[in-house]
Amino acid sequence: MIQSMTGFGKHIVQLPSKKITVELKSLNSKNLDINARIPQTYREKELELRKMIADVLVRGKVDLALYVEITGEETTAEVNQGMVKKYMEQLANIAKGDDIKLLELALRMPDTLKTERDDIDEAEYKAITDAMKEALSEIISFRNEEGKVLEKDFDERLDNLNTLLAQIKEMDPERLATVRERLEKAVADLKVELDANRFEQELIYYLEKYDITEEKVRLANHLDYFKATLKSDDSNGKKLGFIAQEIGREINTIGSKANYAPMQQLVVQMKDELEKIKEQMLNVL
Repeated sequence: MIQSMTGFGKHIVQLPSKKITVELKSLNSKNLDINARIPQTYREKELELRKMIADVLVRGKVDLALYVEITGEETTAEVNQGMVKKYMEQLANIAKGDDIKLLELALRMPDTLKTERDDIDEAEYKAITDAMKEALSEIISFRNEEGKVLEKDFDERLDNLNTLLAQIKEMDPERLATVRERLEKAVADLKVELDANRFEQELIYYLEKYDITEEKVRLANHLDYFKATLKSDDSNGKKLGFIAQEIGREINTIGSKANYAPMQQLVVQMKDELEKIKEQMLNVL
């Protein structure tokens, strides 16, 4: 079953004095690209959090956001009283005013608040990692659901390609007969004497150059292989991309050999279906 690289996961943990929120968002990317926004307190744990993501999400552009909101009386910020008093004294020397107004002005000045860095609380960090696991589980579920939508679309496109291929197979004898007739008429219009046996040999040689039997067989095999890969246990977008390239190669060869307008119209339709597959392929894990 295929997975999409588009996903979202979120989990909230409520502690006695803090609310912890972990959000994960992912989009398509050739490799795993993690962008982390976490509080300064947990910067030393960033590599561990990144590894948790890398162990689960193989590819994609992933945004990690960790929010820690203080909901109780706990705080690490304190008023720098000495600095505030110095500001108030200097402001009083510059202009007259009551203490309340001077205090309001002083608190707007730099360095009036000081924040002491706390050590990481192990219980709190465990709550963060648990929330991360839940968010990862949610984003995997999201990716699986998106993968089902992609798989349904791929199945429809593959069915359309198989239908068009069947029409090409049905049309092929008529195409060769038309090409042969055109060549015979062109030679007849020259009004020259030709050896019938030699002409027949040259005609067969020429028609063999327009034979698409191998291309039809290979294209059918590639379409079956693509569908089988969709149903495999692993999601392998890169492998599907390689198969899509081979499908495109066979379609292009059929188009170049067709030399027959009705068949070339079918080839154009096949290219359109394949292009839609390639667009969706960008989102497959």
